[in-house]
Amino acid sequence: MTIELQIFQTVVKMPESLKQELLHYAKYLLEKYATTDSPPEQLEQSHGYGSWAGQIVMSDDFDEPLEDLKEYM
Repeated sequence: MTIELQIFQTVVKMPESLKQELLHYAKYLLEKYATTDSPPEQLEQSHGYGSWAGQIVMSDDFDEPLEDLKEYM
């Protein structure tokens, strides 16, 4: 199924007020990207297990009580 067909099938189900809003947004996007031939580039997602490995460092006394709370203990 093409993207055009998917858009059409979705728009057909919308109430008239949403169709007007969608038309306004589509015109906005056309104006915004009229100077470039291609849509904005999407950043490559490199999220996954272990992607932050070595980026976060915990202090050695992380599990120790805080100085400010010692009077309550």
